[in-house]
Amino acid sequence: MSALIAVIDIGKTNAKLMLVEAAGGATVWSVERASPAVETPLMRQLDVYGIEAWLIAELAKAPDRHRIRAILPVAHGAAIVLVDGEGEILIAPDYENTCFDEVRADYAAARDGFAKTLSPSLPAGLNVGTQLFFLQTQMPDLFLRTQRILAYPQYWSWRLSGVAASEVTSLGCHSDLWNPSDGTFSGLVLRQGWGALMPPLRAAKDVLGPLRQDVAEATGLPADCAVICGIHDSNASYLSHRVARAEDGPFTVISSGTWCIILAKGADLTRLREAEDMLANVDALGVPTATARFMGGREYATIAGETARGVPPSLDGLNAVLAADAMALPSFALGGPCQGHEGRVVQAALLAPEGRAALATLYCALMADLILDRLGVAGAILVDGPFAANPLFPAVLQSLRPADPVAAGGTRGGITAAVLWLAGEAVPPEPVAATLAPLPAAEALRDYRDRWRSMLARP
Repeated sequence: MSALIAVIDIGKTNAKLMLVEAAGGATVWSVERASPAVETPLMRQLDVYGIEAWLIAELAKAPDRHRIRAILPVAHGAAIVLVDGEGEILIAPDYENTCFDEVRADYAAARDGFAKTLSPSLPAGLNVGTQLFFLQTQMPDLFLRTQRILAYPQYWSWRLSGVAASEVTSLGCHSDLWNPSDGTFSGLVLRQGWGALMPPLRAAKDVLGPLRQDVAEATGLPADCAVICGIHDSNASYLSHRVARAEDGPFTVISSGTWCIILAKGADLTRLREAEDMLANVDALGVPTATARFMGGREYATIAGETARGVPPSLDGLNAVLAADAMALPSFALGGPCQGHEGRVVQAALLAPEGRAALATLYCALMADLILDRLGVAGAILVDGPFAANPLFPAVLQSLRPADPVAAGGTRGGITAAVLWLAGEAVPPEPVAATLAPLPAAEALRDYRDRWRSMLARP
C-alpha cells in the first residue's frame, strides 16, 4: 500500500483533515469541523487551541495512520499568530474584528503605496500589516514579547515540527508585507522593525523537519513523518491547475469558499485597481498573479437566507428570479469590487427557497463575471470549491460568457494536484474538462446582467 499525505485544510469557516494517497492522489478519508473565531479578554481570535485539540484527536484515530509519511498545512490568508521566546502563543487575531479600524488613518500614512505592494487597502484586519500595526501601537507590551510572526499555514507547520518559517503565498496575499516585483519584504516591514520577527523564507514545498516527538507520541504517527512548510488555501487551488495543466497558456481559477478568489494566469498586472479589491497574489513558484476577490460564500448565505439553507438552487428557481426581475445588489460582506455599497435585495419577497438559492447563485456569478471582465482574462475559466458543486453557478457563468470555456474543476478535493506536487510526488495530468453548455435562458441572463450592472452606479 502506498504512503499517505495528511492535509490540514483550515478555512475561515471550516477546518478539514484529509488523508490523500501519495500514489495517484485519491482522498481515502476526511473529517471536518467548524473553525469559528472565539472571544477572549484580549480580542476576538482564531480558535487555534480548539483546532489543535481536534487535529491531534482526529490524527490519533485516523485509519492507517502508520502510513502517513507527510503532513501539509493549508490555511486561509490574512491570518497571523504571534509567539514569544518560550514558544507560547501571544495572540492570533481574527481579521474580521473592526477594532483594527481604530488605527486606519495612522496606518494609511505608514503603509507602502499600492504601486509597490499591489496589496489594496482593505477594511478591518484584512491587511496583515494593519493587524501588526494595531498590536504594535495599541498593545505595545504584548508586541515587545513577540519573537516570531507566523502566517497561518506556517503556524501549523511550526506547531507540528518546531521549525519556524515564512512563505511567499501568505506574505503575498494582500498582507502589505511583500514587494512582489522585487521578491522582498516591503518597506513597511523594514520601517516598523518587523523583519527581525519574520522567520527565514522557505518554499511552500520545503520539508521543515519531522514531527515533534510529543506530537508523534500523542497521535501515533511515525516519528519520521515529514512536516511540509505549507501554503495559502486559494493559492493551493490555483497551484493544482498550474502544475497539472498540459499547456502553459493563460487560464483563470475561481477558488470558492468563504471567499471567492479569482486568480488569472497571464493577466496584465497593470489592470489591477486598489479600490476594487484587486491585488497580486504570489504563487508557490514566486510569480505575481493578477487576482481579485469577493466574499462569495458569506454573501451567498446572506442572500439565500435561513429558509434556503441547504436548499439547492434549481433551473425553475432561476426562471422564477428572472420572471420576478428579483435582484441582489452588492455588497453584503467585507471587501470585493463594490466596497462602500450597502447590499440590498429587491423584488424577491415572493420567491420560494429554491428561488432564493438561485438568486444567491446568480448574484455570485454576476460578481465573478464583473471581476473577470475587469481583469481582462483569457483562456479557460476553472471553478473550484463549493461553486463547482453548485448545480447552477458554472452554467450561469458560461451563459454570461459564451466566448470563454467554463469548467467545474472540482470541490475542495481540487487541491489534490497541489498536495502531490508539494509533497514531491508525481502529478497526474489534469483531465480536459468539457465546456459547459449555456442555459436555455442565456440571452435573458445577459440582458439581466446589463440591467444589474446599470444599477450598480445608482445610490
